[in-house]
Amino acid sequence: MGGVVSRVACERRPKSRRPGVGTACALFGWLATMPCAAETLQDALVRTYQTNPQLNAERARQRGTDENVPQALTGYRPQLVASLSAGLQAVRNVLPDNTIQSANLKPWTIGLTVTQVLFNGYKTANNVRVAEFQVKSGREALRNVEQGVFLDAVTAYMNVMANYALYDAQRTNVQVLREIQATTKRRLDAGDVTPTDTAQAESRVSRGLADLNAAEVALAISKEIYTQVIGEAPRQLAAASPVDRLIPTTQVASIDTANHEHPAILGAGYDVDVAQTSIKLAESALLPQLSVQGSVSRQVQDDPTLSVQKSDQASVIGQLNVPIYDGGMAASQTRQAKEVSSQSRLVLEQVRNQTRTAVVSAWVSNEGTKVALSAAESEVRAAEVALQGVRREAQGGQRTTIDVLNSQQDLTNARSRLIAAQRDRVIASYTLLSAVGRLDVHTLNLNTPDYSPDVHYHQVRDAWHGLRTPSGQ
Repeated sequence: MGGVVSRVACERRPKSRRPGVGTACALFGWLATMPCAAETLQDALVRTYQTNPQLNAERARQRGTDENVPQALTGYRPQLVASLSAGLQAVRNVLPDNTIQSANLKPWTIGLTVTQVLFNGYKTANNVRVAEFQVKSGREALRNVEQGVFLDAVTAYMNVMANYALYDAQRTNVQVLREIQATTKRRLDAGDVTPTDTAQAESRVSRGLADLNAAEVALAISKEIYTQVIGEAPRQLAAASPVDRLIPTTQVASIDTANHEHPAILGAGYDVDVAQTSIKLAESALLPQLSVQGSVSRQVQDDPTLSVQKSDQASVIGQLNVPIYDGGMAASQTRQAKEVSSQSRLVLEQVRNQTRTAVVSAWVSNEGTKVALSAAESEVRAAEVALQGVRREAQGGQRTTIDVLNSQQDLTNARSRLIAAQRDRVIASYTLLSAVGRLDVHTLNLNTPDYSPDVHYHQVRDAWHGLRTPSGQ
């Protein structure tokens, strides 16, 4: 099929046709030829990619994670501290001959200290590795959120289209039921039917109005969800098609692709790397640490009783610290890191199993929607033919009004199932693409600039100073 659900949000509406004329596909072809500029699913996904707050929040979180790397790299860089002290000092000295000396002094000291760590048990190197693995894991988390947001957008888009089509179907049903009711009243006046027939027709009109109201409520809710996810109220929506062409051809190939490409699995793999490196990070507290410190200072004293009024100092000091016993803290942290590493491996296996289950479920559901759609199309065609026959037989006196009403209801129900099957067909294909791990801007070939987390990472990785973010905040 080309477009699974045709354009459903144009303002211009065609007049209802007599039931039983045309095919199931024609039910959604009413608006396909209307000359209105429609928004496609691709356009909606582009807007979602650019403006969705959940996705933008996740990007901001990832930019914050990027800062872990320059923070870890500070362990390789020298630390400079400048100090300045100044003040007022009142001095009152009593000499041996009971002579009193007093003065108001203004001493001050200025100094500069540079500290460079030479060796800290590989703590800095492991800190950098942990930070880089966290960045990679965060990128996969961002991809996973992107997939979820895209799937939400597809679902919102298709729900608006489906609910609009259901609203159309129910409105047409009410119009037809009113025609039947009017015809039944004329036949009652002519003595061809009984009051029971008119009561049955009136009952079905009331039921149709209730169904129409429910469809209108569902449409309003789906429009609001669309606005929340995509960022703009739906206007004119064009037909949407499944994305089977982007999905591996077999279930086995889909599972294999998911194992190698799904962001949840890749992210869990990087979490294992983080946990393993954290063991070495904990063990670094058991190793010696070597640092060198250089300092220069000047101290000025204006006390006339002192022999030294000004003192300049410079020093270079090496310091070696060898841990002997810290109360068992480092040992406990090392054991803890090993347990966390074991946990992360089990989580990875769990994520793999969950992903496999999701792929199999999505694959079966996608195949099932194909069968359901074909059956729904056949049902609508048969219901249309049946309604035509019942109406002709009713005109010949071989069918009652309730037979016509039941046949009309069967057609309306069949059309509603077809609408749901068309919606489910598209959503199921995107769900399978997401389960495989390929529901992203590149695979969908969206016409939008790509947000690359690498750009911000390289902008901040080797930054030695600066309070502003690359975006100017």
